Amino acid sequence: MGKYQIAVLSGDYIGPEIMKAGLKVLQAVSKDKNFDYEIKELPFGGAAIDKTGDPLPQETLDKCKASDAILLAAIGGPKWDQSPKRPEEGLLAIRKSLGLFANIRPTNISSVMKPYSPIKITDPVDFVIVRELTSGIYFGQPKSQTKDEAIDTMRYNADEITRVTKIAFDMAMKRKHHVTLVDKANVLATSKLWRQIVGAIAKKYPKVTYDTSYVDAAAMKIISDPFQFDVVLTENLFGDILSDEAAQITGSLGTIPSMSKGQTGPALYEPIHGSAPDIAGKGIADPISMIKSVAMMLDNSFNRSDLAQEIYLAIDRSINKKVTTPDLGGTSSTQEVTEEIIKSIQESRNEYVTNDVR
Repeated sequence: MGKYQIAVLSGDYIGPEIMKAGLKVLQAVSKDKNFDYEIKELPFGGAAIDKTGDPLPQETLDKCKASDAILLAAIGGPKWDQSPKRPEEGLLAIRKSLGLFANIRPTNISSVMKPYSPIKITDPVDFVIVRELTSGIYFGQPKSQTKDEAIDTMRYNADEITRVTKIAFDMAMKRKHHVTLVDKANVLATSKLWRQIVGAIAKKYPKVTYDTSYVDAAAMKIISDPFQFDVVLTENLFGDILSDEAAQITGSLGTIPSMSKGQTGPALYEPIHGSAPDIAGKGIADPISMIKSVAMMLDNSFNRSDLAQEIYLAIDRSINKKVTTPDLGGTSSTQEVTEEIIKSIQESRNEYVTNDVR
C-alpha cells in the first residue's frame, strides 16, 4: 500500500503554530508503526487571500479532494475584515465542495480535566454533537438585507436530514446506544420535519434509545446534567451554538477537536477554536485541540485507534503533570506542551518494550 495523502491547511495567526505541533506529534506517534503518509501543505483562508486573492484556490480544493484526510488549523482575523473576500468564505466553500454535511464534536471530560471544568463533575462526561453542516439558516434562500429589514431563511429537505441522521445513529451503535434530537418543534416547521424523519429512522435502530429535547432545554441540560447525553443530533444553527457551549464545560476551547465528513471523500479535522490573533506569535497557544484533531483523524480516517489512544493518554499525562498553556492555568509554551506529549508517547513505548522483554 502506498503512502496516505494528508492535506494540511495551516491557516492564519496561531494556525501555523498549532499545526506544527500537531504534525510533530503525528510524526512521533507513527514512527515504526507501519503508518506511512505524505503531507501536502496548501494555502487556505487569509493566507490564501494574501497569496492568490481567493480563500479557497482551485489547486487547494483539487488536492484536498485527492487526499485521504484533511487537517485544518484555524483561519480568519482582523487583517481581512475589509477584504473583498473573507477567509470564512473559504470554509463554507470547502464544506460545500467536499459534501461535508456532518460535523462531529466530542465532549469528553477525563479525570484529569475535572478540576478545569466550570461545572461540578460527578460522573464521566462523554458525548458527541452531530451537527448538520451544509443547510439550514446559514444557506437558505432568500437571504437579504436592506436599511430597515433583513431576511434569513431556514430551509431543510428530507435527504439532508436523512443522511446526517444515519451518521448519528450509526455512531450511537458504536457508543452508548442513545440519540437525542435537539430542535424547536413547538415553533419551527423545519423542526417538525426533523422529528418526522428522525422518528421514522429511529425505528430502524431498535437497539438505540431515541428521545428529543427542545434546544432551550438542551442548553440548560448541558450545564446542569451533561451526563445524560450520548449522541446529540441537531440542525446547523443549534449545533453551532450548543457545540461551543459543550466545549466550554470541559474547561478550555483549546482542547476540543472536531471532524466534518460526508458520504464519500476525505473528512476534514480541525480544532473548534478560532485563530486567536491576540496571542499569535507569543508561543502560548494551546496545541491540544490540534493534536486531538490528529488523533481523531488517525482513528476515523485510517482505523488506527491504537495510535489515537496513545495520543489521548499522552495528553492526559501531560495535563496531570501540569504541563499546560495559560488557558489551563499553566505557564508552559506551545512547544513545551508538544514536547511533553511526545516524550510521554516515547516513554510509554519504552516501558512497554521493557516489560515485554521481562
